Amino acid sequence: MPSNETTRVREIWSELLAALAPPAGIPEYREGWNAMCADFPIPEGTVIESSERGGVPVLIVTAPGADPSTTILWAHGGGYVFGSVVSYRAFASALSAASGSQIILPDYRQAPESSYPAAHDDVDRVYRALLDEGRSPSSIVLGGDSAGGGLTAGVMLRLKDAGAPIPAGLIAVSPIADFTFAGESMVSREEIDPIGSRPMLEGLAGLYRADASATEPYLSPIYGDWAGAPPLLVLVGSDEVLFDDAKRLADAAKEAGVASRLIVGEGQAHVWPIFHSFLPEGRVAVEDLGAFVRQVTDVA
Repeated sequence: MPSNETTRVREIWSELLAALAPPAGIPEYREGWNAMCADFPIPEGTVIESSERGGVPVLIVTAPGADPSTTILWAHGGGYVFGSVVSYRAFASALSAASGSQIILPDYRQAPESSYPAAHDDVDRVYRALLDEGRSPSSIVLGGDSAGGGLTAGVMLRLKDAGAPIPAGLIAVSPIADFTFAGESMVSREEIDPIGSRPMLEGLAGLYRADASATEPYLSPIYGDWAGAPPLLVLVGSDEVLFDDAKRLADAAKEAGVASRLIVGEGQAHVWPIFHSFLPEGRVAVEDLGAFVRQVTDVA
């Protein structure tokens, strides 16, 4: 049974959705998201540095005791339109502690100012810059949530298809993995998802997609060639309209022979791990992410 704190997560999402109703626009979406995340505590001793990799601004987050020789390149969520590296500091600190790794958050370009493949290019450049520094691909895990989950899955496919060294593993939390939004859960879970809906997702994602095909595999990784991909961990809440995106992503990888695991958060809403500071299920999810990173990178 979901914890009592799950109700608070649903209230937070519902409050945000109400605050962003028309006539609110993109500036209000960005301000509202950052305000929501501003209350998430950052543990004392966390080191946060602004830098750049491959010409892309990044935020580097390292929890006390984490080893910077292992890296998680994490793309934040926000429908390719909002979200920010600053708003993900608390989550990155928790993930750094759970995984024993350093977290690099790329400040990728967003729509409507920039359209596809701008965000993909930015994450790709950061990853390749890490390799140019001499980091082994076996020490790097790609990951992201919501739009960031689909984004890093697409970047991994792009790297693989180009013959570039691929990372040790891939994480996708509540990913947007199909720009056709054809999953049955878009309908069956709309009434229980406190934040997501097909019209909202189509509107946000359409700003980034622009003229690209909705089935372009790097935008919609469920349509990609997963043969030869690294181990994949997918997390999704049972109450998300994106449930089928996550399941089909995990299934596509598994059908191609990839070690693929799907974790379903029963009674959970969109990207519940970011609420780890007060949500018990969020803490468990962060530990699951950390365990996966330790496994695929052989972190002791």
